[in-house]
Amino acid sequence: NVSEHSRELIICMITYALLGSLTVTSFFSMAVTRFLADMLYEDRKTMILPSFWGSTGILLAAGGILYGLFLLFAGIGPVLQLLCFGLFGELVVCWMAMNYLTAIKDYKGIMLSFVAAVLVTFLLGFLFLCLGFPAEEGMMAAVFFGYCVMLIWDVVLLYRYFPQSEEKPFAFLAWVDEFLPLAFTGLFVNLGLFSHLVIMWMGPLQVHVQGLFYGAPYHDVSALMAFLSILITTINFVVSMEVNFYPKYRNYYSLFNDGGTIKDIMQAGTEMLDVLNRELKYTALKQLLTTALAISVGESLLKYLPLGFNDLMYGYFRTLCVGYGIYAVANTMLLLLLYFTDYRGALAASVIFAVVTSVFTVISLFCPQVYYGFGFLAGCVLFYFIVMIRLERYTRRLPYYILSIQPVVAEDKSGVFTRIGCFMDEKLERRTNVDRN
Repeated sequence: NVSEHSRELIICMITYALLGSLTVTSFFSMAVTRFLADMLYEDRKTMILPSFWGSTGILLAAGGILYGLFLLFAGIGPVLQLLCFGLFGELVVCWMAMNYLTAIKDYKGIMLSFVAAVLVTFLLGFLFLCLGFPAEEGMMAAVFFGYCVMLIWDVVLLYRYFPQSEEKPFAFLAWVDEFLPLAFTGLFVNLGLFSHLVIMWMGPLQVHVQGLFYGAPYHDVSALMAFLSILITTINFVVSMEVNFYPKYRNYYSLFNDGGTIKDIMQAGTEMLDVLNRELKYTALKQLLTTALAISVGESLLKYLPLGFNDLMYGYFRTLCVGYGIYAVANTMLLLLLYFTDYRGALAASVIFAVVTSVFTVISLFCPQVYYGFGFLAGCVLFYFIVMIRLERYTRRLPYYILSIQPVVAEDKSGVFTRIGCFMDEKLERRTNVDRN
């Protein structure tokens, strides 16, 4: 018995918080993951928890200011403003915590935190409605407390794995300078993945919900359902690629470090690339079958869900299923480029993906509405071919890139982020000393 306006506003508030927090955290996520990997390799675990709070603090400050300004003029009441702002902050912490937890491969812990959050959200939402709370405030409060459970769960897991220490919390910023292409790769992949949604909010399908909250339900709901079809590739990359490919990858690189013979290196390289090509082929085949199944069976199932699907939405769903399927395979190859430390190639591909997806989506707005979604599909197709060609060329000359492209002497890549980190660590150390005295 909730009005259509309230439902649309709730969806918009949650969607804006999700996309905003993902975009803010995407800049640090890959660089922080690299920092975490280096610290684990060097057995400097005391650096990890401080870096988590340092990176999270910066993102909360920068993102909080921007999102707070948006909420001030968003056209909603103060209670909803506070709930939206709190949800955004929780999401930033959760996404950063997941970067750390996935690096230590605690997938069970992440899954349980999600399950707990879902259960709490459903139960509280039902309770608040039964108690007569206003629908908008009650649902947002339920979501807020659900993500609060996830946040606490994830942080507890981090403290279980890593020791507390008083190391410098902003030292990780030196890694942002050193691996700046990684930071921008994460940002542009995120922009390419979500920009078509925001652009559609400004097009003919636009629905003005309230204040600064806009949506395009016909396109958004179709995109959400289509996005679920790529879960198989996400799982497959973790289970198949890392289990089967990573041991060959590690053996190949260890031969360079441990003085392996040329014959052993060439044989290990051949075995590694054979496994790589086989797993990529299986990944693409599984995604192709999943996409075909989603298109053929999904329409029959969607008609039984109260989502208001019509012929136009079914068309968007089919188009976006293909687009997301191609993106999933391309993103797998992008991650493999990062395995081989081809950061420049990955950055170039992600920039093209973001730009082409955005530009083609804008162009599609001037076409009949049945062609909406083809802008994202075109960007994904180009993304796929660029990453595929780059990966094939890079792996074909892999010994050259490993041995010859590396600098002869160590390079100092410290820059603005390193200076900011040093400045903030010094200020924090002075304040700590003053408090102690």
